[in-house]
Amino acid sequence: MTLTLDNRFQNKESSLILALRQIQHLNSKIAVLEQQHLSYVQKQQNLIGAIAEICVSPMQEIQALRILIYRGEAACRQYLRSVLVKRKKAF
Repeated sequence: MTLTLDNRFQNKESSLILALRQIQHLNSKIAVLEQQHLSYVQKQQNLIGAIAEICVSPMQEIQALRILIYRGEAACRQYLRSVLVKRKKAF
C-alpha cells in the first residue's frame, strides 16, 4: 500500500515538474516574441518618420503607407528610395 502511494506521489510530482518546465519554456518563447515585436514596432515607427520626411505629396505618403501595410518594410524602403532617386533627377 505504501509503495503504491509513493508511486502515485512520484507520478504526480513528475507531472507537475514537467508542466512547470513547459510553462517556463513557453514564458521564454513569449519573451522572445515580445522583444521581436518591440523591434518591429520601432522599425515601423522609424519608417513612418522617413515617409513623412521623404514624401513631398500626400499621394506619395499614402502610397508609401499602403506599400508598408500590404507588402512590408522592404518594399516600402524600396519605394522611398525610388522617390528619392526621382527627386534627385528632377533637380
